[in-house]
Order: sequence, then C-alpha cells, then structure tokens
Amino acid sequence: MLKEFREFALKGNVIDLAVGIIIGAAFNKVVQSLVNDIIMPPVGLLVGKMDFSSLFVNLSGKSYETLAEAKKASAATINYGLFINNLVDFTIMAFVVFLMVKQINRLRREEAPAPSTTRDCPFCLSAIPLAATRCSHCTSTVEPQKQG
Repeated sequence: MLKEFREFALKGNVIDLAVGIIIGAAFNKVVQSLVNDIIMPPVGLLVGKMDFSSLFVNLSGKSYETLAEAKKASAATINYGLFINNLVDFTIMAFVVFLMVKQINRLRREEAPAPSTTRDCPFCLSAIPLAATRCSHCTSTVEPQKQG
C-alpha cells in the first residue's frame, strides 16, 4: 500500500497540482495586496473617502461606530463592505486567470490536419481512396486524384 501511495504521489499530475496550489496561494496574496492597497483606496476616494471594508449593517440593536467595535462586542453584523472587497478580488483574479489562459491557448501550436487519403464518390457520395478509378460501392468510373 505504501508503494502504491508513493507511485500516486509522484505522478506528474499530482506534482503539477501541488505546484499549482502553491503558486495560486502566492498569487492570491499579490492580488489581495493589489486590490486592498492599490485599487480600493482610489475607489474609496472617488465615492467620498470611504473604506469599503468598514461598511456593515448592525443587527444587534446597539450602536457601534466601527466594524472592529461591533466584532469586539460579538455583535451580529452583515459585513457588506468586506463582501464588496472580496467581489473586487474575485473579479480581478478571474480576469487575470482569463488573460493567462488566453495567452497559453494562443501560444499552443495547432497541429495541421493530416492530409486526407479519401474523397467522396461524385455519384453515391461514399468515401473512396484518392487513387481509385472505380467506386467500390456503386462501381462508377471516377477520375483518380493525386495525393498531397
């Protein structure tokens, strides 16, 4: 059983998956920093010097000035500002992944289709070899074609 596990763990797909998860986690930190430190401050400034992460709806009935105070008091809150930040994070991450996949697909070489070795009979439309002079299905006489 240990041998089977070792073979499974060392397969290329498992190692590729592990590398992808590690790079994804590091990439997530970069995107979070981009959103929180670069994008959201100007957006907050455009909408009235507002920090989205501090927006919340208090459900407890008591008044709290900040989300930190409400959390410290264990008050029930709906943190829609954090949701907005996470939505922006997701949108940026999805867009970057889209761009990466688009570039990878562009770089892939499309293989040329293999040259056809058959053609359709003009009488019965059955597939016949290019060099055939007679259709094997309807026995019609056809002109041979050169390959390639």
